[in-house]
Amino acid sequence: MMTAFAPRTHLPALALAVVLGSAAAGPPAPHHTVVPADAVQWGAAPPSLPAGAQAAVLFGNPALPGPFVLRLKFPAGYSVPPHRHSKDEPVTVVSGRLLIGAGSKLDRAATTALAPAGFVYLPAGMAHYAIADGETVVQINGVGPFDVTYLNPHDDPRKQ
Repeated sequence: MMTAFAPRTHLPALALAVVLGSAAAGPPAPHHTVVPADAVQWGAAPPSLPAGAQAAVLFGNPALPGPFVLRLKFPAGYSVPPHRHSKDEPVTVVSGRLLIGAGSKLDRAATTALAPAGFVYLPAGMAHYAIADGETVVQINGVGPFDVTYLNPHDDPRKQ
C-alpha cells in the first residue's frame, strides 16, 4: 500500500537517511567572540574586590563553571589585600603597572613590577596580593567559578 509520503518498502531507508543526516549536522558550530577595544563595557567590580575597581567581562561568566575572560581596571594606588583562589589565576597586564607579591602580608618592597604585556601565573591556593602603581588594567583568563578568599577576614569587602 502506498502512502502519500513514500512507498512502505522505502521507509527503513528513509529513516536511516534521516538519522544519518541528523548525525552529519551534529552540534551547532562553535562561534567566536570579538570585542573591539571601544566596545569594552566597564562597570563596578564584583563585591569581592575593594571599592574603586571596575570590571568588564569579555567572555563567559566568572561565577559559573567554564572558561571566562575578565578585565579589571584599578585606580592608582589601589590594592587587593592578601588572598587566594580555589582555581588558578593567569593574569596579563594590559596597561599601567601592576605590583604583585606572594605571601600573607602586603609588602610593597617584596613585589615584582609588571608592565604592559607582563604576565603572572598564580596557582590555586597560593596567597598573593596586588597593588596598582598608576591606573592599571589587567586581564584574567580563567575557569570558573572564580572566587576570592581573603587571608584576613577583616580585609573582605563583603563583610564591611
